[in-house]
Amino acid sequence: MTDRTLINFFYAQPIGHAVEALYYANGHHAARPDREIAVALNAATAVEFADYCPFVSAKYAMDHSFVERDPDSAARLAALPREWDHVIEDSRRYQDFQLEMFPGMRDYYTAAEEHLVARVKRTFVGDPRVGYLPRQHLRFELPERVRRERRPRIAVLPSGSSEPALYPSVGSWQLILDALTEARPEAEIVLLGKTGQDGRTTSGFGERGLRELLAHRSKPVNAVDVPLAEQLGLVQASDVFVSPHTGFGLAVLATGTPWLTISGGRWFEYFFNGVPFRSIIPDTGRFPSYSQFDPAVVTEDDEGPRTPSMSRARIEADLDRIVTAAGELADGKVSYEQALRDYFPALLAAHGGDASGIWSIDGVHLDYLG
Repeated sequence: MTDRTLINFFYAQPIGHAVEALYYANGHHAARPDREIAVALNAATAVEFADYCPFVSAKYAMDHSFVERDPDSAARLAALPREWDHVIEDSRRYQDFQLEMFPGMRDYYTAAEEHLVARVKRTFVGDPRVGYLPRQHLRFELPERVRRERRPRIAVLPSGSSEPALYPSVGSWQLILDALTEARPEAEIVLLGKTGQDGRTTSGFGERGLRELLAHRSKPVNAVDVPLAEQLGLVQASDVFVSPHTGFGLAVLATGTPWLTISGGRWFEYFFNGVPFRSIIPDTGRFPSYSQFDPAVVTEDDEGPRTPSMSRARIEADLDRIVTAAGELADGKVSYEQALRDYFPALLAAHGGDASGIWSIDGVHLDYLG
């Protein structure tokens, strides 16, 4: 009899969390290829990513509040099939501080506790007792209609979905685009992002900032607000993807394209998927970073409030490193293993030698921090 497994992964709406869910689903599938895997995701995230994963048999978009309390939790879960052999859930649902911070999430999992029946076992993602192979490399199978011809191309996402202070300013991005254009004049630059309001996350950069970048002398291709699948198709046909930390970067890695992160802000990079990468880690003595759930330090910059690690001074300090890393990745001169060996010691140094605040999906960091 086929084992029916539900990956119940209701979390915040940024699309990186949908990638996390599918990454774990892939690990459980790899351990038990005969099982039938379904995923339940926040309806406000990129639920369609499940369509790019042939090992997923069904997807459920859960229309439920995440931050605010939701008095209709039971009704909102009614369409989710009740009986499964295994119910495997996001481990965050067992973290008290998360449940306190996000009452809607707490209501969802309280209702799920009542609604879902696990005939064999209910547990958390990554649990080897129900079959899980860690560190499996997730790859999206994008629709043929969105695939593009490869050419020298740099895909750029100026910001993620958080407040603008957590990302470089327009002036800083103009410096970066100037430097990339001078170093790789043959490369087409494609600007990605989302400004439309449809209940999902949008780029925190704003329409005005994107217009100014589209006027850059490199004549970037405007892929802002094109459908998400088409943006991923462009990324897959690019040599390198450049951005600050963003959940979209996790989806980029699932296309197989290298990610160059202008690291800093609240979150360090924690997802590693068999693809070469570079994270340009700031001098955290000058430019404090990685506050995680604590509020980020914000000061006045040349273009308004900015966290120090995204300030113009920081970008100027690391501009050569950014350009060098873009060239390494575009030319295939750095391997995945080398990227890991370089990244984790630098991240440890950025934390003052204290590894207690460093973590990664499937504990990849543990192999590189002694």
